[in-house]
Amino acid sequence: MTRPRPIRASFFLWLAVPALLWLAVQLVGLPHPIWSYEWTGTGPYGEFRSRRYTRCTYVGPYGPITEIPRDGTCGWVRFAGPGGR
Repeated sequence: MTRPRPIRASFFLWLAVPALLWLAVQLVGLPHPIWSYEWTGTGPYGEFRSRRYTRCTYVGPYGPITEIPRDGTCGWVRFAGPGGR
């Protein structure tokens, strides 16, 4: 009759990866890529350098998040948790 192998701490090492992922989502949030934006500038499409964005809308797992940029620029991705925080 063979004895069962003892449980070692190294068997539970893989649990660190999901725990770190969960912690990262809680601290940083999930990614919301940009969906649309409004801007002011010269001409019908304006030059990119002269554009000043007035509203940015991001869409992700927690729904759409619309914000007014402080410095006139929109990022490509916004990380947010539940409620857009």
